[in-house]
Amino acid sequence: MREVFAVAARWLDENRTFALATLVALRDAATAPIGTTVAVDASGQVFGNVGAGCYESEIIEACLATAADGVTRCLEVNLTSEDEVMGGIACGAVMQLVAWRPARSFRDTARAIASGERETALRLEYDDADSRVTFEHIFNPKQRLILVGATALAAEIAAIARRLDFSVVVVDPRPTFANSLRIPDASEIVRAWPDEYLPQVLDARTPVIVLSHDPKFDLPALRCALNSEAPYIGLLGSRRSQAARRSSLRAEGFDDAALARIHGPAGLDLGGVSVAETALSILAEVVATRRGGAGLPLAASEGAIHR
Repeated sequence: MREVFAVAARWLDENRTFALATLVALRDAATAPIGTTVAVDASGQVFGNVGAGCYESEIIEACLATAADGVTRCLEVNLTSEDEVMGGIACGAVMQLVAWRPARSFRDTARAIASGERETALRLEYDDADSRVTFEHIFNPKQRLILVGATALAAEIAAIARRLDFSVVVVDPRPTFANSLRIPDASEIVRAWPDEYLPQVLDARTPVIVLSHDPKFDLPALRCALNSEAPYIGLLGSRRSQAARRSSLRAEGFDDAALARIHGPAGLDLGGVSVAETALSILAEVVATRRGGAGLPLAASEGAIHR
């Protein structure tokens, strides 16, 4: 979702004529988060989407009109009807969007939202049904994800995690491995031992995944994680190595309740075999933990699919 604001900042630098469409209200289903935005320039180039399916064209048309005349427009997209256009598979959401043309001064806000380094407010004012409406959405800082061990799997996890709006930090003291050539999608690479860095940064918003396969990295990292409020502690490795790590930690005084916080072997059982599939499995478990999901097939669940 943030990338569209980076595009908006660049288009403002280029003096390009364009408009944005922002999702300001939603009911009955969560097709996209509030604040999700689409950018459309005057030539029809589109970046982003709000999950409106075939109705995205209506949003694009509204943006093209606003890009041309500068008039802010409100539109409602109703995805509840099961007609031939929708193929009988309407998702049940009703979306309200505002098409607006940003001023040049919006560049700083757009860049701040895109970077995710700090809390940033997006504010819009528009007329709707003869009343003046003020919309405000707070973009929180990106959630940090810490990977201990600059491995090939760390590179795959970092690549996927960026799309999940994580700021990925890789911790490894070895310069040969801990570098941006090996892990280009990391937001930050920290060349330090886990017990030197982790106590400063682990908190209730920061999941940590231990990938090193080496007890001199694994055990200090797990010790720090268990002494923190980290919401997810993942540990890579075979069941034999899992048992060995738990045995060592138990000898240090960690009880069964503490050790139960360790997700190991990390990941959901997807049946994958490749490094990329393993990364997907681990991040699926991280997301399930973050969102409170059961990690089961949607076909086996009841209630709303999008929450």
